[in-house]
Amino acid sequence: MQRYIARRLIAFVPTLFGITIIVFTVMHLIPGDTIDAMIGTQFKLTEAQAAALREYFGLDKPLPEQYIRWLVAAMQGDFGYSVRKGEPVLPLILRHFPLTLELAFFSMTIALILGIPLGIFSAVKRDSAIDLIGRLFALLGLAMPAFWLGTLIILVLSLYFRIMPNAGNYVDFFEDPVANLKQMVFPALTLGFAATADVMRTMRSAMLEELGKDYTRTARSKGLHERRVILQHCLKNAWIPVITIVGLETGYLFGGAVIVESVFALPGVGRLLLIAIGERDYAVVQGTILLIAVNFVLVNLLADLIYAWVNPRIHYE
Repeated sequence: MQRYIARRLIAFVPTLFGITIIVFTVMHLIPGDTIDAMIGTQFKLTEAQAAALREYFGLDKPLPEQYIRWLVAAMQGDFGYSVRKGEPVLPLILRHFPLTLELAFFSMTIALILGIPLGIFSAVKRDSAIDLIGRLFALLGLAMPAFWLGTLIILVLSLYFRIMPNAGNYVDFFEDPVANLKQMVFPALTLGFAATADVMRTMRSAMLEELGKDYTRTARSKGLHERRVILQHCLKNAWIPVITIVGLETGYLFGGAVIVESVFALPGVGRLLLIAIGERDYAVVQGTILLIAVNFVLVNLLADLIYAWVNPRIHYE
């Protein structure tokens, strides 16, 4: 097991390296830089002052040199300095990260609580009204954009129920858990809707496959109760593809938080990233995307390791 973990971690290094190159290159393809944005919105600087600022922040160096300097520093835990915020990038990201982590956790919890039972019932009651409703739900969940669903929730709540979801007055969980959960429930539902649909669809397909196998027919021929056949035999083997999709969806939730946090005005990493892109704050954008990529990689590694616990027949070579 240790050898497998080491090999997977080594294999992820080229992936993260490629991500850093893509992010750095794309950001610098945008016309202008952070100093140009500052001059155009907040400050009136002479060309000499702007050149001095670029030299101070290393923006006057060739792009390959800027990339190497940033990459070497990032490997040491230094993600640079935010020109717009006036502080180091890593503490800035870590200050916003707990909210995004909480949002992703609640969203995936909703997806598992709703998606797994719906998928099981839909498979067991194949071609029934329950199955039809479940498939329609999955279709809507996969087709409905998160920004549209979030806007619709705010519109309906404010117009018909006179309830206005959180609009910037975020309360930390440890300060007031009840108020925090009230603020997070609608963003979590918005972000977790598509994940719920994906989990439901994957569980339904896996259960249908297991219900049609020989060992299921053998268990039924022995007189086992249908509930026991489903829960103790089919469900155990159907977990494998579900774990895969849960790992992928959890990684996608960190990316989807960019839109949801903006719609609901939540001060998380996603909203920080969106603001940094608009301000051309290269260091914040690169550090934030790298953090999201690392989380995606680690979540999928964890999903791979859970396979052995769910199904001991899987061996790691």
